[in-house]
Amino acid sequence: MNLVSKEYIASKTDGDGVLILSEGAGASSELVEALVVNPNNREEVVNAIKMALEMPENEKAKRIRSMQLRIKRYNVFRWADDFLESLSEIKKEQRKLKAKILTKDAKEALISDYIKSRNRLILLDYDGTLTPLVERSDLAKPDNEVTELLRKLSETPGNEVVIVSGRDRKTLDEWFGNLDLGLIAEHGAWIKEKGSSWKIIEHIKSDWKKEIKRILELYVDRTPGSFIEEKEYSIAWHYRKASIELGEIRAKELKEILMNLVATYNLEVIEGDKVIEVRNAGISKGRAILNWLGKKKWDFILAIGDDWTDEEMFASLPKSAYTIRVGIVPSRAKFNISSPYDVRRLLKDLIEALR
Repeated sequence: MNLVSKEYIASKTDGDGVLILSEGAGASSELVEALVVNPNNREEVVNAIKMALEMPENEKAKRIRSMQLRIKRYNVFRWADDFLESLSEIKKEQRKLKAKILTKDAKEALISDYIKSRNRLILLDYDGTLTPLVERSDLAKPDNEVTELLRKLSETPGNEVVIVSGRDRKTLDEWFGNLDLGLIAEHGAWIKEKGSSWKIIEHIKSDWKKEIKRILELYVDRTPGSFIEEKEYSIAWHYRKASIELGEIRAKELKEILMNLVATYNLEVIEGDKVIEVRNAGISKGRAILNWLGKKKWDFILAIGDDWTDEEMFASLPKSAYTIRVGIVPSRAKFNISSPYDVRRLLKDLIEALR
């Protein structure tokens, strides 16, 4: 419970003392007047000790008194009340999420509407939706089962299948170029209708990437296991292979730095599953699928995704659409489904149903 640091603050009745805390300590987010350091960075620790030794008496007292007041107000009783209240809120959230799980009855209704329809639009994210998330993005190549499912779905009369992905267009062409389906790359920057060539949504710039990349490279050096993925109009920092605790700390730091910088370039920061991506503002999956929504009157729409960027897609669809979020998490989607394997099972059932 990180109580030693609080005991130190409470014991300094004369206001004389300086607290140096590791950024990994839970108390560092509460005792903000302490000098917070990365304990693995020797230079940072040395500088903090030097600052503490040279700190004026009035500054020491000011910091100590502020932390003492906070500890006094937020005592063990308030902490326990907050803890129990959080548990109660989680239970309420669990009940809400349980109500949205794609049950057997809901699945049967979906399949029934699929069979009765004639013009069907099927929008599918790839990573985390058709295939599980993996440590390295280059290891997520579709297996035979996924390829065969997509081939059968796209060849079914009345079906228009679109892969809506954050992947770059070269990778999507390599993986799905021989299938009769539509493709959306880089979260909506590029679109490719079946039988056509790639086209960009609008004229967008990429000259900002150099400066952003320098910042991301710094965080790769500071976070073992993390890496950069660069695309034509976006750049991402992945930390799935990094230590969970360190990765989350670094991601929070990086996001704050980027948020202060992106407004200058008209960019936006997207936080996904163990990834932070920077892209041009206004580019989204929701905007990209409008190209298909306007083509004809669809009497069945199914959209499945697993990430924050897929929420934009769900929001752009009519209320009659079947929207499904992979993972039991809050979502704009009508339903939740547990895993990519459940997605595959659903798609197999749709294929079988029309036979």
